[in-house]
Amino acid sequence: MEKSKQKKYGFFSSLYWKIAAVFLFALIIISVVYLYIAAFTAEMYFQEASQRLNEEVAQHIAEENQFFVNGKANQEALKNIFHNIMVINPSIEVYLLNTEGKILTYFAPNKEIKLDYVPLGPINEFLETGASSFVMSVDPKNEHIEKTFSAAKVYEGDVHRGYIYVILGGEEFENAASFVVGSYILRLGVRSMAITLIAAALFSLIALGFITKNLRNILSVVRRFKDGDLNARIKFKSKGELGEFADSFNEMADTIVKNIDEIKTMDNLRRELVANVSHDLRTPLATIQGYIETILIKSDTLSDDDKNTYMKTILNSTERLKTLVSELFELSKLEASETKPNLEPFSIAEIVQDIQQKNKVIAEKKDIELSVDFPYNLPLVCADIRMMEKVIQNLLDNAIKFTSENGKVLIRLKPQGDMILLEVEDSGQGINNEALPHIFDRYQRNDRSGQLENVGLGLGLAIVKRILEVHNLDIKVRSVESKGTIFSFQIPVYESSNAIKEEVHHN
Repeated sequence: MEKSKQKKYGFFSSLYWKIAAVFLFALIIISVVYLYIAAFTAEMYFQEASQRLNEEVAQHIAEENQFFVNGKANQEALKNIFHNIMVINPSIEVYLLNTEGKILTYFAPNKEIKLDYVPLGPINEFLETGASSFVMSVDPKNEHIEKTFSAAKVYEGDVHRGYIYVILGGEEFENAASFVVGSYILRLGVRSMAITLIAAALFSLIALGFITKNLRNILSVVRRFKDGDLNARIKFKSKGELGEFADSFNEMADTIVKNIDEIKTMDNLRRELVANVSHDLRTPLATIQGYIETILIKSDTLSDDDKNTYMKTILNSTERLKTLVSELFELSKLEASETKPNLEPFSIAEIVQDIQQKNKVIAEKKDIELSVDFPYNLPLVCADIRMMEKVIQNLLDNAIKFTSENGKVLIRLKPQGDMILLEVEDSGQGINNEALPHIFDRYQRNDRSGQLENVGLGLGLAIVKRILEVHNLDIKVRSVESKGTIFSFQIPVYESSNAIKEEVHHN
Protein backbone atom coordinates (compact mmCIF):
# COMPACT_ATOMS: atom_id res chain seq x y z
CA MET A 1 0.00 0.00 0.00
CA GLU A 2 2.71 2.43 1.01
CA LYS A 3 4.90 1.60 -2.01
CA SER A 4 2.02 2.12 -4.39
CA LYS A 5 1.34 5.54 -2.91
CA GLN A 6 4.98 6.51 -3.24
CA LYS A 7 4.86 5.55 -6.92
CA LYS A 8 1.70 7.58 -7.28
CA TYR A 9 3.34 10.67 -5.79
CA GLY A 10 6.44 10.37 -8.03
CA PHE A 11 10.10 9.91 -7.21
CA PHE A 12 10.95 13.61 -6.94
CA SER A 13 7.70 14.55 -5.21
CA SER A 14 8.89 13.24 -1.84
CA LEU A 15 10.03 15.65 0.85
CA TYR A 16 13.48 14.03 0.89
CA TRP A 17 14.29 14.88 -2.74
CA LYS A 18 12.68 18.31 -2.54
CA ILE A 19 14.90 19.26 0.40
CA ALA A 20 17.93 17.71 -1.33
CA ALA A 21 17.27 19.72 -4.52
CA VAL A 22 16.88 22.98 -2.59
CA PHE A 23 20.03 22.26 -0.61
CA LEU A 24 22.00 21.45 -3.78
CA PHE A 25 20.78 24.63 -5.49
CA ALA A 26 21.83 26.66 -2.44
CA LEU A 27 25.29 25.04 -2.54
CA ILE A 28 25.71 25.95 -6.22
CA ILE A 29 24.77 29.59 -5.56
CA ILE A 30 27.12 29.77 -2.57
CA SER A 31 29.94 28.21 -4.62
CA VAL A 32 29.50 30.75 -7.43
CA VAL A 33 29.48 33.64 -4.96
CA TYR A 34 32.54 32.21 -3.22
CA LEU A 35 34.44 31.91 -6.50
CA TYR A 36 33.56 35.48 -7.45
CA ILE A 37 34.76 36.80 -4.10
CA ALA A 38 37.91 34.69 -4.31
CA ALA A 39 38.69 35.91 -7.85
CA PHE A 40 38.03 39.55 -6.93
CA THR A 41 40.17 39.28 -3.80
CA ALA A 42 42.98 37.62 -5.76
CA GLU A 43 42.90 40.38 -8.36
CA MET A 44 43.03 43.11 -5.69
CA TYR A 45 45.86 41.30 -3.97
CA PHE A 46 47.79 41.04 -7.26
CA GLN A 47 47.31 44.73 -8.06
CA GLU A 48 48.36 45.88 -4.59
CA ALA A 49 51.41 43.60 -4.72
CA SER A 50 52.25 44.94 -8.19
CA GLN A 51 52.04 48.56 -6.96
CA ARG A 52 54.28 47.86 -3.99
CA LEU A 53 56.78 46.04 -6.20
CA ASN A 54 56.87 48.78 -8.88
CA GLU A 55 56.56 51.73 -6.52
CA GLU A 56 59.78 53.47 -7.78
CA VAL A 57 59.44 52.70 -11.52
CA ALA A 58 58.19 56.21 -12.36
CA GLN A 59 60.88 57.80 -10.15
CA HIS A 60 63.69 55.91 -11.95
CA ILE A 61 62.32 56.93 -15.34
CA ALA A 62 62.09 60.57 -14.26
CA GLU A 63 65.66 60.67 -12.85
CA GLU A 64 67.37 59.05 -15.81
CA ASN A 65 65.77 61.02 -18.67
CA GLN A 66 65.39 64.63 -19.78
CA PHE A 67 61.74 65.19 -20.67
CA PHE A 68 61.61 68.99 -20.97
CA VAL A 69 63.78 71.48 -22.89
CA ASN A 70 63.09 75.16 -22.33
CA GLY A 71 59.80 74.34 -20.74
CA LYS A 72 58.56 72.21 -23.65
CA ALA A 73 58.31 68.47 -24.04
CA ASN A 74 61.16 66.95 -26.09
CA GLN A 75 58.98 64.85 -28.45
CA GLU A 76 61.74 63.07 -30.41
CA ALA A 77 63.64 62.08 -27.31
CA LEU A 78 60.46 61.05 -25.53
CA LYS A 79 59.46 58.64 -28.27
CA ASN A 80 62.80 56.83 -28.04
CA ILE A 81 62.64 56.82 -24.25
CA PHE A 82 59.09 55.45 -24.17
CA HIS A 83 59.89 52.86 -26.80
CA ASN A 84 62.90 51.56 -24.87
CA ILE A 85 60.85 51.41 -21.67
CA MET A 86 58.05 49.45 -23.33
CA VAL A 87 60.54 47.02 -24.88
CA ILE A 88 62.14 46.39 -21.54
CA ASN A 89 58.78 46.13 -19.68
CA PRO A 90 55.80 45.71 -22.05
CA SER A 91 53.34 45.45 -19.16
CA ILE A 92 53.45 49.18 -18.44
CA GLU A 93 52.10 52.25 -20.21
CA VAL A 94 53.88 55.61 -19.70
CA TYR A 95 52.28 59.06 -19.84
CA LEU A 96 53.88 62.52 -19.50
CA LEU A 97 51.62 65.03 -17.78
CA ASN A 98 52.00 68.74 -17.22
CA THR A 99 51.52 70.28 -13.78
CA GLU A 100 47.74 70.41 -14.28
CA GLY A 101 47.43 66.71 -15.25
CA LYS A 102 47.05 67.21 -19.01
CA ILE A 103 48.54 64.41 -21.08
CA LEU A 104 51.39 65.93 -23.14
CA THR A 105 52.65 62.74 -24.73
CA TYR A 106 52.54 59.02 -24.09
CA PHE A 107 53.54 55.65 -25.37
CA ALA A 108 50.89 52.89 -25.29
CA PRO A 109 49.82 50.14 -27.71
CA ASN A 110 47.43 51.24 -30.44
CA LYS A 111 47.70 54.83 -29.17
CA GLU A 112 44.00 54.99 -28.35
CA ILE A 113 43.36 57.21 -25.36
CA LYS A 114 40.00 58.60 -24.34
CA LEU A 115 41.08 61.04 -21.65
CA ASP A 116 43.08 64.25 -22.06
CA TYR A 117 43.60 64.77 -18.34
CA VAL A 118 44.51 62.54 -15.42
CA PRO A 119 43.19 63.65 -11.99
CA LEU A 120 46.00 64.80 -9.72
CA GLY A 121 44.33 63.74 -6.46
CA PRO A 122 45.37 60.05 -6.56
CA ILE A 123 48.82 61.06 -7.90
CA ASN A 124 49.45 63.43 -4.99
CA GLU A 125 48.20 60.81 -2.53
CA PHE A 126 50.60 58.27 -4.01
CA LEU A 127 53.50 60.72 -3.85
CA GLU A 128 52.73 61.57 -0.22
CA THR A 129 52.20 58.03 1.09
CA GLY A 130 54.13 55.95 -1.41
CA ALA A 131 52.91 52.35 -1.70
CA SER A 132 52.04 52.14 2.00
CA SER A 133 48.42 52.75 1.02
CA PHE A 134 46.73 51.07 -1.94
CA VAL A 135 45.83 53.78 -4.50
CA MET A 136 44.17 53.37 -7.89
CA SER A 137 43.48 55.93 -10.62
CA VAL A 138 41.99 56.17 -14.11
CA ASP A 139 43.29 54.46 -17.19
CA PRO A 140 43.41 57.08 -19.98
CA LYS A 141 42.52 54.36 -22.48
CA ASN A 142 39.36 53.41 -20.54
CA GLU A 143 37.72 56.11 -18.44
CA HIS A 144 35.49 53.62 -16.60
CA ILE A 145 38.29 51.42 -15.27
CA GLU A 146 40.74 52.22 -12.48
CA LYS A 147 44.19 50.61 -12.31
CA THR A 148 47.26 50.63 -10.14
CA PHE A 149 50.00 53.08 -11.12
CA SER A 150 53.36 54.59 -10.24
CA ALA A 151 54.01 58.33 -10.43
CA ALA A 152 56.86 60.81 -10.02
CA LYS A 153 57.45 64.53 -10.46
CA VAL A 154 59.45 65.70 -13.48
CA TYR A 155 61.84 68.69 -13.18
CA GLU A 156 63.79 70.84 -15.62
CA GLY A 157 66.62 71.92 -13.43
CA ASP A 158 64.88 73.01 -10.24
CA VAL A 159 61.62 73.88 -11.96
CA HIS A 160 58.68 71.45 -11.60
CA ARG A 161 57.35 70.84 -15.12
CA GLY A 162 54.97 67.86 -14.76
CA TYR A 163 54.57 64.18 -13.83
CA ILE A 164 55.49 60.75 -15.13
CA TYR A 165 52.32 58.60 -14.85
CA VAL A 166 52.90 54.85 -15.32
CA ILE A 167 50.00 52.37 -15.61
CA LEU A 168 51.40 49.14 -14.16
CA GLY A 169 48.94 46.80 -15.85
CA GLY A 170 48.68 47.96 -19.45
CA GLU A 171 46.41 46.69 -22.18
CA GLU A 172 48.88 44.07 -23.40
CA PHE A 173 49.46 42.81 -19.90
CA GLU A 174 45.74 42.90 -19.10
CA ASN A 175 44.85 40.79 -22.16
CA ALA A 176 47.47 38.17 -21.32
CA ALA A 177 46.63 38.23 -17.64
CA SER A 178 42.91 37.95 -18.31
CA PHE A 179 43.47 34.84 -20.39
CA VAL A 180 45.76 33.25 -17.84
CA VAL A 181 43.68 34.26 -14.83
CA GLY A 182 40.44 33.23 -16.57
CA SER A 183 41.89 29.83 -17.40
CA TYR A 184 43.25 29.45 -13.86
CA ILE A 185 40.00 30.50 -12.21
CA LEU A 186 38.04 28.20 -14.49
CA ARG A 187 40.20 25.23 -13.54
CA LEU A 188 40.17 26.20 -9.89
CA GLY A 189 36.43 26.79 -9.95
CA VAL A 190 35.63 23.51 -11.63
CA ARG A 191 37.82 21.56 -9.22
CA SER A 192 36.61 23.41 -6.14
CA MET A 193 32.96 23.25 -7.09
CA ALA A 194 33.20 19.59 -8.04
CA ILE A 195 34.89 18.61 -4.77
CA THR A 196 32.62 20.85 -2.69
CA LEU A 197 29.41 19.74 -4.36
CA ILE A 198 30.27 16.04 -4.21
CA ALA A 199 31.25 16.22 -0.54
CA ALA A 200 28.30 18.43 0.39
CA ALA A 201 25.86 16.31 -1.62
CA LEU A 202 26.99 13.10 0.07
CA PHE A 203 26.86 14.71 3.49
CA SER A 204 23.48 16.35 2.89
CA LEU A 205 21.90 13.19 1.46
CA ILE A 206 23.06 11.16 4.45
CA ALA A 207 21.93 13.85 6.91
CA LEU A 208 18.59 14.32 5.18
CA GLY A 209 18.14 10.57 5.17
CA PHE A 210 18.37 10.51 8.96
CA ILE A 211 16.11 13.56 9.30
CA THR A 212 13.40 12.38 6.93
CA LYS A 213 13.50 8.87 8.34
CA ASN A 214 11.50 10.11 11.31
CA LEU A 215 9.09 11.88 8.97
CA ARG A 216 8.61 8.68 6.98
CA ASN A 217 7.91 6.74 10.18
CA ILE A 218 5.40 9.37 11.27
CA LEU A 219 3.73 9.35 7.85
CA SER A 220 3.52 5.54 7.97
CA VAL A 221 1.73 5.66 11.34
CA VAL A 222 -0.66 8.37 10.10
CA ARG A 223 -1.51 6.25 7.06
CA ARG A 224 -2.12 3.19 9.23
CA PHE A 225 -4.43 5.19 11.46
CA LYS A 226 -6.27 6.57 8.42
CA ASP A 227 -6.69 3.05 7.04
CA GLY A 228 -8.44 1.93 10.22
CA ASP A 229 -5.70 0.86 12.63
CA LEU A 230 -6.95 2.88 15.60
CA ASN A 231 -4.19 1.50 17.84
CA ALA A 232 -1.43 3.03 15.67
CA ARG A 233 0.64 5.53 17.68
CA ILE A 234 3.85 7.42 16.92
CA LYS A 235 6.75 6.21 19.06
CA PHE A 236 9.02 9.24 19.04
CA LYS A 237 10.96 10.24 22.16
CA SER A 238 13.03 13.13 20.80
CA LYS A 239 12.04 16.69 21.65
CA GLY A 240 11.47 19.53 19.21
CA GLU A 241 8.89 20.10 16.50
CA LEU A 242 8.68 16.43 15.46
CA GLY A 243 8.33 15.33 19.07
CA GLU A 244 5.60 17.89 19.65
CA PHE A 245 3.84 16.76 16.48
CA ALA A 246 4.06 13.12 17.58
CA ASP A 247 2.60 13.95 21.02
CA SER A 248 -0.18 16.03 19.44
CA PHE A 249 -1.05 13.26 16.99
CA ASN A 250 -1.12 10.66 19.75
CA GLU A 251 -3.38 12.87 21.87
CA MET A 252 -5.62 13.50 18.86
CA ALA A 253 -5.77 9.77 18.12
CA ASP A 254 -6.67 9.01 21.75
CA THR A 255 -9.42 11.65 21.61
CA ILE A 256 -10.78 10.26 18.35
CA VAL A 257 -10.80 6.70 19.71
CA LYS A 258 -12.47 7.93 22.90
CA ASN A 259 -15.10 9.79 20.89
CA ILE A 260 -15.69 6.73 18.73
CA ASP A 261 -16.15 4.60 21.86
CA GLU A 262 -18.55 7.17 23.28
CA ILE A 263 -20.49 7.24 20.01
CA LYS A 264 -20.71 3.44 20.06
CA THR A 265 -21.85 3.55 23.69
CA MET A 266 -24.45 6.20 22.90
CA ASP A 267 -25.58 4.19 19.91
CA ASN A 268 -26.03 1.15 22.12
CA LEU A 269 -27.88 3.27 24.67
CA ARG A 270 -30.15 4.66 21.96
CA ARG A 271 -30.91 1.16 20.74
CA GLU A 272 -31.65 0.11 24.30
CA LEU A 273 -33.79 3.22 24.74
CA VAL A 274 -35.77 2.45 21.61
CA ALA A 275 -36.38 -1.08 22.86
CA ASN A 276 -37.32 0.11 26.35
CA VAL A 277 -39.49 2.94 25.07
CA SER A 278 -41.23 0.56 22.70
CA HIS A 279 -41.95 -1.81 25.57
CA ASP A 280 -43.05 0.88 28.02
CA LEU A 281 -45.19 2.69 25.49
CA ARG A 282 -46.69 -0.54 24.22
CA THR A 283 -47.97 -1.58 27.67
CA PRO A 284 -50.18 1.45 28.44
CA LEU A 285 -51.23 1.75 24.79
CA ALA A 286 -52.24 -1.94 24.73
CA THR A 287 -54.16 -1.46 27.98
CA ILE A 288 -55.95 1.61 26.65
CA GLN A 289 -56.75 -0.11 23.36
CA GLY A 290 -57.97 -3.30 25.06
CA TYR A 291 -60.33 -1.61 27.49
CA ILE A 292 -61.72 0.74 24.85
CA GLU A 293 -62.39 -2.22 22.54
CA THR A 294 -64.06 -4.05 25.44
CA ILE A 295 -66.28 -1.05 26.20
CA LEU A 296 -67.25 -0.72 22.54
CA ILE A 297 -68.00 -4.43 22.09
CA LYS A 298 -69.76 -5.01 25.40
CA SER A 299 -71.22 -1.56 26.01
CA ASP A 300 -74.78 -2.97 26.19
CA THR A 301 -73.94 -5.72 28.69
CA LEU A 302 -71.43 -3.87 30.94
CA SER A 303 -72.64 -2.43 34.20
CA ASP A 304 -71.94 1.14 35.19
CA ASP A 305 -69.45 -0.05 37.82
CA ASP A 306 -67.51 -2.07 35.23
CA LYS A 307 -67.50 0.88 32.85
CA ASN A 308 -66.18 3.16 35.60
CA THR A 309 -63.49 0.61 36.46
CA TYR A 310 -62.43 0.33 32.82
CA MET A 311 -62.39 4.12 32.39
CA LYS A 312 -60.23 4.55 35.50
CA THR A 313 -57.82 1.95 34.15
CA ILE A 314 -57.69 3.81 30.83
CA LEU A 315 -57.11 7.11 32.65
CA ASN A 316 -54.28 5.63 34.73
CA SER A 317 -52.64 4.22 31.61
CA THR A 318 -52.99 7.62 29.93
CA GLU A 319 -51.38 9.36 32.92
CA ARG A 320 -48.57 6.82 32.88
CA LEU A 321 -48.06 7.40 29.15
CA LYS A 322 -48.10 11.18 29.64
CA THR A 323 -45.53 10.96 32.44
CA LEU A 324 -43.25 8.77 30.34
CA VAL A 325 -43.35 11.12 27.35
CA SER A 326 -42.81 14.14 29.62
CA GLU A 327 -39.74 12.54 31.23
CA LEU A 328 -38.24 11.66 27.86
CA PHE A 329 -38.78 15.20 26.60
CA GLU A 330 -37.32 16.76 29.74
CA LEU A 331 -34.25 14.51 29.73
CA SER A 332 -33.60 15.23 26.06
CA LYS A 333 -33.63 18.99 26.76
CA LEU A 334 -31.27 18.55 29.70
CA GLU A 335 -28.92 16.39 27.63
CA ALA A 336 -28.88 19.00 24.86
CA SER A 337 -28.11 21.77 27.40
CA GLU A 338 -31.21 23.64 26.27
CA THR A 339 -32.43 24.11 29.85
CA LYS A 340 -30.60 26.69 31.96
CA PRO A 341 -31.32 27.11 35.68
CA ASN A 342 -32.98 30.34 36.82
CA LEU A 343 -31.25 30.94 40.14
CA GLU A 344 -33.26 32.71 42.82
CA PRO A 345 -33.61 32.60 46.63
CA PHE A 346 -36.36 30.44 48.17
CA SER A 347 -37.17 28.40 51.24
CA ILE A 348 -36.25 24.77 50.72
CA ALA A 349 -38.25 23.84 53.86
CA GLU A 350 -41.48 25.13 52.29
CA ILE A 351 -40.81 23.20 49.07
CA VAL A 352 -40.23 20.00 51.07
CA GLN A 353 -43.45 20.51 53.05
CA ASP A 354 -45.49 21.12 49.87
CA ILE A 355 -44.12 17.97 48.25
CA GLN A 356 -44.88 15.97 51.41
CA GLN A 357 -48.51 17.12 51.37
CA LYS A 358 -48.92 16.32 47.65
CA ASN A 359 -47.58 12.77 48.08
CA LYS A 360 -49.11 11.97 51.45
CA VAL A 361 -52.18 10.29 49.96
CA ILE A 362 -50.05 8.16 47.63
CA ALA A 363 -47.90 7.05 50.56
CA GLU A 364 -50.92 6.26 52.72
CA LYS A 365 -52.33 3.95 50.01
CA LYS A 366 -49.24 1.77 50.53
CA ASP A 367 -49.31 2.24 54.32
CA ILE A 368 -46.00 4.12 54.09
CA GLU A 369 -45.14 6.71 56.70
CA LEU A 370 -43.98 9.88 54.89
CA SER A 371 -42.35 12.45 57.18
CA VAL A 372 -39.99 15.43 57.10
CA ASP A 373 -37.29 16.54 59.52
CA PHE A 374 -35.69 20.01 59.52
CA PRO A 375 -35.02 22.92 61.89
CA TYR A 376 -37.30 25.96 61.64
CA ASN A 377 -34.50 28.54 61.25
CA LEU A 378 -33.10 27.29 57.94
CA PRO A 379 -31.72 30.09 55.67
CA LEU A 380 -32.87 30.61 52.10
CA VAL A 381 -31.13 28.62 49.38
CA CYS A 382 -30.26 29.65 45.83
CA ALA A 383 -31.30 27.42 42.94
CA ASP A 384 -33.97 26.95 40.27
CA ILE A 385 -37.22 26.32 42.19
CA ARG A 386 -38.93 24.29 39.49
CA MET A 387 -35.88 22.09 38.95
CA MET A 388 -35.39 21.52 42.68
CA GLU A 389 -39.04 20.50 43.02
CA LYS A 390 -38.50 18.02 40.19
CA VAL A 391 -35.40 16.59 41.89
CA ILE A 392 -37.12 16.11 45.26
CA GLN A 393 -40.29 14.72 43.63
CA ASN A 394 -38.34 12.20 41.56
CA LEU A 395 -36.35 11.06 44.60
CA LEU A 396 -39.55 10.74 46.60
CA ASP A 397 -41.31 8.82 43.80
CA ASN A 398 -38.33 6.48 43.66
CA ALA A 399 -38.36 5.98 47.45
CA ILE A 400 -42.12 5.28 47.62
CA LYS A 401 -41.95 2.93 44.61
CA PHE A 402 -39.32 0.70 46.22
CA THR A 403 -40.58 0.83 49.81
CA SER A 404 -42.77 -2.05 50.96
CA GLU A 405 -46.04 -1.63 52.89
CA ASN A 406 -45.70 -0.37 56.46
CA GLY A 407 -42.36 1.14 55.51
CA LYS A 408 -41.00 4.63 56.11
CA VAL A 409 -39.80 7.47 53.88
CA LEU A 410 -38.08 10.52 55.38
CA ILE A 411 -37.02 13.83 53.85
CA ARG A 412 -34.36 15.43 56.03
CA LEU A 413 -32.74 18.92 55.88
CA LYS A 414 -29.50 19.76 57.73
CA PRO A 415 -27.49 23.01 57.72
CA GLN A 416 -23.79 22.42 56.95
CA GLY A 417 -21.87 25.69 56.90
CA ASP A 418 -22.83 27.62 53.75
CA MET A 419 -24.73 24.61 52.36
CA ILE A 420 -28.00 22.82 53.19
CA LEU A 421 -27.89 19.01 53.07
CA LEU A 422 -31.04 17.34 51.71
CA GLU A 423 -31.53 13.60 52.26
CA VAL A 424 -34.29 11.27 51.07
CA GLU A 425 -34.21 8.08 53.12
CA ASP A 426 -36.38 4.99 52.69
CA SER A 427 -36.67 1.65 54.46
CA GLY A 428 -36.93 -0.38 51.25
CA GLN A 429 -35.00 -3.42 50.14
CA GLY A 430 -31.91 -1.41 49.23
CA ILE A 431 -29.78 -1.59 46.08
CA ASN A 432 -27.35 -4.42 45.46
CA ASN A 433 -23.66 -3.56 45.10
CA GLU A 434 -23.50 -4.45 41.40
CA ALA A 435 -26.34 -2.10 40.43
CA LEU A 436 -25.34 0.77 42.73
CA PRO A 437 -22.70 2.38 40.42
CA HIS A 438 -25.18 2.43 37.49
CA ILE A 439 -28.39 3.74 39.01
CA PHE A 440 -27.87 7.24 37.49
CA ASP A 441 -27.00 5.98 34.01
CA ARG A 442 -29.26 7.13 31.20
CA TYR A 443 -32.08 4.74 30.36
CA GLN A 444 -30.90 2.35 33.08
CA ARG A 445 -33.66 0.44 34.84
CA ASN A 446 -33.37 0.52 38.61
CA ASP A 447 -32.79 -2.93 40.02
CA ARG A 448 -33.52 -3.21 43.70
CA SER A 449 -33.14 -6.80 44.76
CA GLY A 450 -34.80 -8.08 41.61
CA GLN A 451 -37.80 -5.73 41.72
CA LEU A 452 -38.01 -5.10 38.00
CA GLU A 453 -41.69 -5.40 37.42
CA ASN A 454 -43.35 -2.24 36.15
CA VAL A 455 -40.49 0.07 37.14
CA GLY A 456 -40.31 1.77 33.75
CA LEU A 457 -37.27 3.20 32.00
CA GLY A 458 -35.52 4.50 35.10
CA LEU A 459 -35.38 8.05 33.75
CA GLY A 460 -36.24 9.67 37.08
CA LEU A 461 -32.78 9.34 38.61
CA ALA A 462 -31.07 10.26 35.33
CA ILE A 463 -33.11 13.50 35.31
CA VAL A 464 -32.16 14.14 38.94
CA LYS A 465 -28.45 13.77 38.23
CA ARG A 466 -28.58 15.98 35.13
CA ILE A 467 -30.50 18.76 36.92
CA LEU A 468 -27.97 18.79 39.73
CA GLU A 469 -25.12 18.81 37.20
CA VAL A 470 -26.42 21.99 35.54
CA HIS A 471 -26.39 23.49 39.07
CA ASN A 472 -22.80 22.21 39.53
CA LEU A 473 -23.96 20.00 42.39
CA ASP A 474 -23.27 16.33 43.13
CA ILE A 475 -25.61 13.63 44.38
CA LYS A 476 -24.55 10.72 46.61
CA VAL A 477 -26.23 7.46 47.46
CA ARG A 478 -25.73 5.05 50.35
CA SER A 479 -27.58 1.77 50.43
CA VAL A 480 -27.65 -1.43 52.47
CA GLU A 481 -29.60 -4.39 51.17
CA SER A 482 -32.71 -5.27 53.22
CA LYS A 483 -32.33 -2.03 55.24
CA GLY A 484 -32.86 0.89 52.88
CA THR A 485 -31.31 3.66 50.77
CA ILE A 486 -30.36 7.31 51.33
CA PHE A 487 -29.98 9.82 48.47
CA SER A 488 -28.32 13.12 49.45
CA PHE A 489 -27.07 16.36 47.91
CA GLN A 490 -26.17 19.88 49.08
CA ILE A 491 -27.74 23.19 48.06
CA PRO A 492 -25.87 26.50 48.59
CA VAL A 493 -27.48 29.06 50.89
CA TYR A 494 -28.39 32.37 49.30
CA GLU A 495 -25.78 34.53 51.09
CA SER A 496 -22.85 32.42 49.84
CA SER A 497 -24.15 31.63 46.37
CA ASN A 498 -22.46 34.37 44.29
CA ALA A 499 -19.65 32.07 43.17
CA ILE A 500 -22.17 29.37 42.34
CA LYS A 501 -24.17 31.84 40.26
CA GLU A 502 -21.11 32.89 38.28
CA GLU A 503 -20.07 29.28 37.62
CA VAL A 504 -23.57 28.22 36.56
CA HIS A 505 -23.91 31.29 34.34
CA HIS A 506 -20.54 30.55 32.74
CA ASN A 507 -21.48 26.93 32.05
